[in-house]
Order: sequence, then structure tokens, then C-alpha cells
Amino acid sequence: MNLFIQYLVASKKHPMKITLKLAALYNLCWGAWVVLSPNQFFNLVGMEPLNHPMVWQGMGMVIGVYGIGYWLASYDPIRHWPIVFVGFLGKVFGPLGFFIYYFQDKVPFAFIYTLITNDFIWWVPFFYILKMAYKESH
Repeated sequence: MNLFIQYLVASKKHPMKITLKLAALYNLCWGAWVVLSPNQFFNLVGMEPLNHPMVWQGMGMVIGVYGIGYWLASYDPIRHWPIVFVGFLGKVFGPLGFFIYYFQDKVPFAFIYTLITNDFIWWVPFFYILKMAYKESH
């Protein structure tokens, strides 16, 4: 591969690395918030706090662990595309589950606020990383 091609590949990876580092920091912060103050989100959006906050704290722990994965993947997003793929699946299936339960009247619409920052804003950048990984492998 000549130097120009190497430069193009490296310059395209830079935004991917920044995206994954931002996702990592966000997930670590959100996860810590949920673990340390499990009812605060529910209070902010006017929902009933959970009877068993440890379930929500478990979710916070999982989200935080994703943050560690994103940070590690940021060193070489193309090589570590499977971590991004698993994260992308979570960011698609989480909202899907929300809408299923919302239309069954099992969760209030206010819960969507957590999906905006946890899921929706990451769809395009994660898809871009996966698309670039696919292009580089074919």
C-alpha cells in the first residue's frame, strides 16, 4: 500500500477513534450515574422509581462495561469492528424493545429520553465504522 493510501486510511480512522472515545466516556459516565443513583433518572422524567433498583443498576454496569469496550476499540476501529457491531446491535434492539413495550402501554413515553443519548445519536457513527470495516475487508 503506498503512502497516500495509508494516509487516507489513517485520516478516515481519526473520526472513528474520536467517536468511540466519546461513546466510551459517555457510557462510563452514564453507567456510573445509574449505578450510584438508580432512581434519579425516573425522578427526572416523572416515572415511578423501580421496586428493585438493582435491576437498573445492573443495566448501568453493563452500559459501563460497553464503555470499556468502546475505549479499547478506539485504538483500531476497523480491526475491532466486532465490539462496535455488538454495541450497534444494542443501540438498535434497545429502542425496538422500548417501542414494543410502549405500544403495549407498559412503559411511558418519557422513557424515550434515555434512548436519545444512549442509542439514537450513535446509530450513524457506528454504522459508518461498520461500513468502513466492511469496505476495508472486501
